[in-house]
Amino acid sequence: MTIALVFLAIILATLLGWLLKHTFNAAPWQMETVGDTAHHGPLGDDKSKLIALLTLLAVVSSFFALILSAYALRMDLGDWVPLTEPQLLWMNTAMLILASGVFQWTRNAAINKQHSRLLPGLLITGLLTLGFVLGQFVAWRQLQSSGQFITSNPSNAFFYFLTGAHAVHIIGGLIVWARATVKVILGKGDADGIRRSVELCTIYWHFLLIVWLVLFGLLLST
Repeated sequence: MTIALVFLAIILATLLGWLLKHTFNAAPWQMETVGDTAHHGPLGDDKSKLIALLTLLAVVSSFFALILSAYALRMDLGDWVPLTEPQLLWMNTAMLILASGVFQWTRNAAINKQHSRLLPGLLITGLLTLGFVLGQFVAWRQLQSSGQFITSNPSNAFFYFLTGAHAVHIIGGLIVWARATVKVILGKGDADGIRRSVELCTIYWHFLLIVWLVLFGLLLST
């Protein structure tokens, strides 16, 4: 299990690096320094926001890595009874994959200044992501209806905690998504600001998709 966690951490780091390279217009090392843009230029603003996002992703990665390490240690004890995951999680996973894909499509529209695609892309992404969160809630209700409560077994507790923590991070992203969507609907904000928001949200959505795939894979295999 420990080897699997290390292997998954390597995959997560590799995929995150690939996403940052291919999703953002310019990699951090290709941007001008903040000082070169008088601390207020668009490139300096892009760099500052990207660094802030990378810091957040590093914290989130560390958080889930610690929880998964505790998961691996706890499951070795004798009272661990594997949980049968609801089949609904497969549909939820598909919705999150689609949401991430549509956000990438929307990001490309923002980069290419195809403004007519922004609102449909943002709305579809939001609906799919909300569907994922609601689907997770329904899955929890299904478990509770079958007598699988959080206190029933350590495996249950970890399942609720891991899926709940992931859902909280998704909801946090939806707050930023909502702000960008409102700006597009009302026609407020400059095009560069909206583009930056969409790009950063896209990275965040891809990252949370990868985290969920890692979590889901571990839950299914254990």
